[in-house]
Amino acid sequence: LPERERTELKRRKLLLEVTLKSYWIRKGSAFSTAVARQETELTPEMIATGSWRQLPFKPYNFSALGLPPACGHLHPLLKVRSQLRQIFLEMG
Repeated sequence: LPERERTELKRRKLLLEVTLKSYWIRKGSAFSTAVARQETELTPEMIATGSWRQLPFKPYNFSALGLPPACGHLHPLLKVRSQLRQIFLEMG
């Protein structure tokens, strides 16, 4: 359709434009039907036997954040004091 007719039909809500996306999937050079498990740790046995040279290792992620330490609890007396303070504040 010409641009002028298309805009007129859109304005009157008689035309709906839809974008279709398609993908082509092909087997790559590293395609395999079996899932190879990657090693995550280097053990002393691997070093002694030299088997680490043939094993695939999982890449190390240096930008990953660790788990925060589970510490820092309120003292029981401070917890009671804050609860009492909240009660008195609610009472006015």
